Amino acid sequence: MADALTIGDRLAAVRTRRGVTQEQLAERARLSVDTVRKLEQNQRRTARLATLNALARALDVETSVLVGQPTVLEPANGAEPPSILALRRAVTPLADIPGLGETDDDVPPPSIAQLRAAIRSTEAVRRRGEFTKITSLLPVLISDARAAVRAHTEGDRAAAQAVLAEAYQIAATTLAGLGKEDAAFTAIEHSIAAARQSDDPHLETMAISCLSWIFTKQGRIDDAERVAVETAARIEPGFRSSPVDLSLWGILLLRGATAAVRAERKDTARDLLCLASAAAARIGTDRLDYATPFGPTNTAVATVNAYVDMGEPAKAIDHAERLPDMSSLPPTWLARHHVDRALAYADMSRDDRAVRALLAADRAAPEWMRYHATSRHLVTELRGRERRRHSPVRDLAMRLHIEE
Repeated sequence: MADALTIGDRLAAVRTRRGVTQEQLAERARLSVDTVRKLEQNQRRTARLATLNALARALDVETSVLVGQPTVLEPANGAEPPSILALRRAVTPLADIPGLGETDDDVPPPSIAQLRAAIRSTEAVRRRGEFTKITSLLPVLISDARAAVRAHTEGDRAAAQAVLAEAYQIAATTLAGLGKEDAAFTAIEHSIAAARQSDDPHLETMAISCLSWIFTKQGRIDDAERVAVETAARIEPGFRSSPVDLSLWGILLLRGATAAVRAERKDTARDLLCLASAAAARIGTDRLDYATPFGPTNTAVATVNAYVDMGEPAKAIDHAERLPDMSSLPPTWLARHHVDRALAYADMSRDDRAVRALLAADRAAPEWMRYHATSRHLVTELRGRERRRHSPVRDLAMRLHIEE
């Protein structure tokens, strides 16, 4: 079975297909031949993400090919798939229980430079909404960062804590996106703890932003608004504040606005959106800080989302049609905006426009669409209103694996 293959099995298979010897691979990846040999002989069943990235680059494949990428993330026979269980184990490892867990302290920890490169590449995968790749890469990255925290001291340990905090945040957003809000909450708790021991004061702010989103998905709307707004008030930027400070402040305001809309506090939501728009205007350009966009484009997109949630589809469409170029948005943010447009069009009974918007979302982030509950519900609704046997919305439903 494919699921029984080890990293070494996959590595040997790809290397053989490429017609490369172990020595040649080691040289190209700038690793020792002993590392390649031990992996292929299954003397070592795990490897650092930096090592896997180097091997993947040398073989010209995605890292997830070596790790083992699951084909689906849906539960089977009522049980969670192995990919989700692996991510849960990474967030709450047995090693945290004294006397029960084991660590790989005999394996040299990755360097800080390797960890930072790994977190950047993992963030890029997350922005594309590639859940299957993320769930295969994250457990390795979290394990690497934890090992570095244990092994390093002083400045390097604080830097490793920063990577660990970001890795936990990615795990939290991934788990929440897959409907595992309980595990997401645990991951963000770990992120906050790591951020407070890191060398980056901004990481705790980003963790609070993520926590607000998780609270929103849990239905804890008042808590979501409170943590976002109170943290924004605490870090409110001044006249000489840097663009990143303005950006993080604005991100929190948008989280608070989302929660306020869900709580039907429309005036509060509008006030928060106005403050966020002012911050974006002051920055004057679109930014991407800690894998999260903020600037004129994203605040405009957030305003469209707010109008949709407030039940004002005509205003949402009018605002969407006046949006600037959206090329700065990551694929998942762009897809979410297209879904908002689709929701607005569907509310106005303009189903053809709604389907076109959903198709645009599918082109932007196809795997994200497959696991996004709102998108799936809307596609199901529009398919039910479609009279033709063959149509774009029926084809989309098939691609999203939505049963008749």
